This record gives sequence, structure tokens and C-alpha cells, in this order.
Amino acid sequence: MRLQREHPWPRTEAEALAVQEELRPLVRLVPLPRPPRLIAGLDVAYAGAHGAADDRVAAAVVVLDAATLEPVERATAVGTAGFPYVPGLFAFRELPVLVRALERLSSVPDVLLCDGQGLAHPRRFGLACHLGVLTGVPTLGVAKTPLLGEWTEPGPERGATADVHDRGETVARVLRTQTGVKPVTVSAGHLIDLDDATAVVLDAARRYRLPETTRLADRLCRDVAQGEGVGTPTGVSTPTGVSFPPGS
Repeated sequence: MRLQREHPWPRTEAEALAVQEELRPLVRLVPLPRPPRLIAGLDVAYAGAHGAADDRVAAAVVVLDAATLEPVERATAVGTAGFPYVPGLFAFRELPVLVRALERLSSVPDVLLCDGQGLAHPRRFGLACHLGVLTGVPTLGVAKTPLLGEWTEPGPERGATADVHDRGETVARVLRTQTGVKPVTVSAGHLIDLDDATAVVLDAARRYRLPETTRLADRLCRDVAQGEGVGTPTGVSTPTGVSFPPGS
């Protein structure tokens, strides 16, 4: 998988803010052109201290068949965060290594599901927006809780929703994926609207609170991080035949 757009990775807060300001106008929130065939989950895990620019990071992307939720490909990459933890600029710690993992894929997913935020961001340019602009692939963010805004608790049944509002805008949606279980937060990133993003997440969360994309990517990046503290393998891509043990 190849990027459609690239930029130098900033080293300072001012440079990072400038990148966000430059790329933010490129975000387009539109309905999906067709139901996705392949969906991919992305996540990272850290080794050691969390918050420094020299933190070691493991990234994982797991591609699933959208109809069966069976894995068809996975890829990993490891590296250094390269940017300190700054609220609102978290993408600059994770995107460089996530991009390397994506570039190792032989397939191009129809939708990317990030562990994080999209439009639900102080400058309306969270990690999912940023990654979507770089890849040109529909991208959404799914998180355990909203980053900002106001909302009401959705109903107790699976599929119940409540919109998240911030400064007069609808920036995300709280979605209950399983009856009687805590909801997740969905935000559109790029080339997808909030309704389609919500539908993709709900369909990918057939058994558990988190979508299968998030669960498998989280497990894989943690395994890589724990296997070397993060160091080996430096990167791997595995086609069909990927299997994971059952878990909650």
C-alpha cells in the first residue's frame, strides 16, 4: 500500500501545528461509495516510559474480510516515537510507524479504523483525519471515550447512539455496540461520514464491545512490543492464513 501524500515529520510543536493547519482543509467527510470489502484496524504499543520523543513504538495493522471478520493480512513495524507527548498532537508520535506498517501491506483496505479520534479533536484534525489525508483511504476513529464535547448516554440496547457536540458542531457519536455494555466513541476522519463510520464500527463489533479490527490490532502490536521491548521483528507482513486465539 502506498501513500498518496507525504510530508516531513516535525520535531517541534510549532512545526506540528503548522502541518495540521496545512492539511486540515483537505479533509472531506462524505458517504462511502460502496460497502467495504476489506477493513483494517491500526494500533500501537509502547515499550518503557510513555511520553518521551525517544519512546520505542510497535505498530500493527490487521486487514479483515468485512463480511466474515476473518483476518486476511497483517503487517507490523517498529521505531521511535520521534515526538514528545503533547495534547492534540498525539498523531505525530504514532503516524510515522503506523505508515511504515501500512506500506508493508499488499492489499489496500476500503476503510481504516484507527484507535483514536478523527474530527473529535480541538483543531478538528485528529489521527484518523491525518492518516486519511495521507493515504487517500476512508478512515475513521474509534475510541473508548470522547476526547471532548457534550453528549447524553445512549439507550441500553446494541446500536443505540448519541451524538457528541462541541462548539456547535457534531464531531462524534457515542455508540453502544453490545446491549448493557459501555459504549465506544466513533468519529469520522476522511472520505467517510459519521453515519457510515458508525455503521462500519457496529458491524465490526458483533461479539465484543470493541470492533474486531481494534481487538486484533491491539493484540498484535502488544505482542510485538513485548517480544523485543520493542525491537524484533523490525517489520513483517503476513498474508492470508493469519489466526488469532479467541479472547474478550
